[in-house]
Amino acid sequence: MDQPQLQTALKHYTQAYQQLYKKTPRDLRMLENDWVYVNGARMRVAELEFLTHQLQLEYSRELDARRGVVNRLIGWLDQH
Repeated sequence: MDQPQLQTALKHYTQAYQQLYKKTPRDLRMLENDWVYVNGARMRVAELEFLTHQLQLEYSRELDARRGVVNRLIGWLDQH
C-alpha cells in the first residue's frame, strides 16, 4: 500500500474513533510493510480498515438509539 492510502486509512480510523469515543486514539503510527500500531496492537492496514468500518457501524447504531429516544419523547409529549 502506498503512503497516501495508508495515511488516509489512519485518518479515517482516527475520525471514527473520535466520533464514537470522544477522544483520540492512544497510540497510532505507521510501521513497515502495510503494518500499523493502534492502541497497543499491531495490525495490517486491511484490519485497520475493517476496524474503522466496525467503529462507524457502532456510531450509527448509537445515533439510531438516540433518535429513537427523542422520537419516543416527542410522541409522548404530543399525547399529553
